[in-house]
Amino acid sequence: MGKPTGFLEFDRELPEKRDPKTRINDYKELYLDFDDKKTNQQAARCMDCGIPFCHTGCPLGNIIPEFNDAVYHEDWEMAIDILQSTNNFPEFTGRICPAPCESSCVLGINKPPVAIEHIEKMIIEKAFSLGLVKPMTPEFRTGKKVAVVGSGPSGLAAAAQLNKAGHSVIVFERSDRIGGLLRYGIPDFKLEKQILDRRLEIMQAEGIAFKTGVNIGIDLPFYTLINEVDAVVLCGGSTMPRDLNIKGRELKGIHFAMEFLTQQNKRVAGDTIPEESSISAKGKHVLVIGGGDTGSDCVGTSNRHGAKSVTQIELLSKPPTERTESNPWPNYAMVLKTSTSHEEGVDRQWSILTKEFISDKKGNVKYLRVVDIKWEIGYTGKPEFIEIPGTERDLPCDLALLAIGFVHGETEKITEKVDVELDARGNINTTNYKTNIENVFAAGDMRRGQSLVVWAIAEGREAAREVDKYLMGESLLEARDESLMDVN
Repeated sequence: MGKPTGFLEFDRELPEKRDPKTRINDYKELYLDFDDKKTNQQAARCMDCGIPFCHTGCPLGNIIPEFNDAVYHEDWEMAIDILQSTNNFPEFTGRICPAPCESSCVLGINKPPVAIEHIEKMIIEKAFSLGLVKPMTPEFRTGKKVAVVGSGPSGLAAAAQLNKAGHSVIVFERSDRIGGLLRYGIPDFKLEKQILDRRLEIMQAEGIAFKTGVNIGIDLPFYTLINEVDAVVLCGGSTMPRDLNIKGRELKGIHFAMEFLTQQNKRVAGDTIPEESSISAKGKHVLVIGGGDTGSDCVGTSNRHGAKSVTQIELLSKPPTERTESNPWPNYAMVLKTSTSHEEGVDRQWSILTKEFISDKKGNVKYLRVVDIKWEIGYTGKPEFIEIPGTERDLPCDLALLAIGFVHGETEKITEKVDVELDARGNINTTNYKTNIENVFAAGDMRRGQSLVVWAIAEGREAAREVDKYLMGESLLEARDESLMDVN
């Protein structure tokens, strides 16, 4: 490494965040500027560790020590070349990835790990500022046409790679704008949409076509599409939300998290939301049900609406603050995480079971009845919960947001007249990303189920390579080490 003693000389340091009292008044990015010298020092903390376990922690297989070394030597051109060889969209992952690579960092065994996610973001932003990120149009076209269904992170990654291989690519999106989860699921305070638009402009300049407002299977029959192109890649998201089937679920004021988040992203984009369908947290007691990232995004958005109170509840137990013996390095650290949204104000509660929504006289939700639980190992050997007597209570609730995950993608219309096989979970069944239909492939959440943006990008890249091999007999696209991939 450029500075072998860097990990001894410098402590982990990240950019400062804007004051929570200020930032909840807008939807702008949270972090303040961080100068190049400090980033250089953070890159210097990367050790000469021998075996870089960060590679296995990253679903994309980012070549992390090498780009850290380039940053240390201020060779930004080399740094972006290394980073873009494995990651099409570091400006996304550098902002919204939970950084499993950092959990696997060797330095993290006994010290704070290298700030890999921050360095990744700085590389791509520096590259844009220096004019190093430019449209790269293929030197030749193969004459093959590929349709990508879905413009989320997996669809965009698949499209970028297939276009790089010289195929003519068209991306279909049912919404009015391109981006999928990146556009409508991630709040602007985590990913300002100008960052997404900047990348889409490059992809269009490279020759990729985008078509919005087309719901494949409804607006365009799937069997028609597969006969018009040489290959199709299904990259729709896992968009069927898990419901909470308890008494009072039908009351007004209970919504799925994505309804709430999507609507707010449209507001920020300048769209007008009809008053009768508007979901607002202003002046309300908001209850977010689900303790994951989507729930956290609901917390941050509710605070920006001006909620009277925000409470986030979770069925599972409160995670430990440090690794346990059953969760050793280099596995992903299953520890308590406090997001920037949590810092802005929320009452977090764990081991809570929902019992019943209670209404006011007009059919609006007014309270959520809950009870505390404790988890024990049952006779089957699996964790089971039991209710704690005397803990039942009613929590104020004018707006309930269900953020308890997704069951599978919306495949019904796609498979209606084309017998695409599904797995037991309702996701599209594949072998090396190929479905049972000759020229149809699948990637991302629609194939593997709800997952991380970084996994979606990795899936899109790998699916593109399989499509390229199918069309051309071989592929020169970069390959991820399959021993590190969860491929079915």
